[in-house]
Amino acid sequence: MRKLLLLLTLSLALPLHAADEFREIKWEALVPKDWDPAKDFKALNLGKLQDNDPRAMEALEKMKALWDAAPTEPTLAGARIKMPGFAIPLENKGGKVSEFLLVPYFGACIHSPPPPANQIIHVVSKKPLANLHSMDTVWVSGTLSLQYANTPWGSAGYRLTLDKMENYSPAPPKDGVRKR
Repeated sequence: MRKLLLLLTLSLALPLHAADEFREIKWEALVPKDWDPAKDFKALNLGKLQDNDPRAMEALEKMKALWDAAPTEPTLAGARIKMPGFAIPLENKGGKVSEFLLVPYFGACIHSPPPPANQIIHVVSKKPLANLHSMDTVWVSGTLSLQYANTPWGSAGYRLTLDKMENYSPAPPKDGVRKR
């Protein structure tokens, strides 16, 4: 009888453990396969335009509007994911942060223009996080939703309800040489 109870307990516990797993994804997964933000700019030779050229200014405004409305990947709605990125705190109350942006590269959103909305994740933590600073590299794990947010640092196309955050240190390359 004990063996039967133990087997029953284990069979019920295994699915619960599997449900806590997060699928590791890369930034490219956030971009729909058919989205081509460059298609509207192929006829424009930006290399021949001066910064003060009205056509350059018009192209920049058009690109910003296109990137702010960048489409999200619908198959990721409700996905439990894990991914690395750079943190940009949105507020800091008493040294603790409850909301931040996760971006794919160092300096994103700090410099202009910010990445497309489908490359910015608005991360929300139920529990305030201590010692999170701008451009810290972190792993985030949580549930992703397709929810736009306009912030002072850029438009986010996704929202992640944070379950877990860890420091991120990329492994050095196997040959010991970092590529730039």
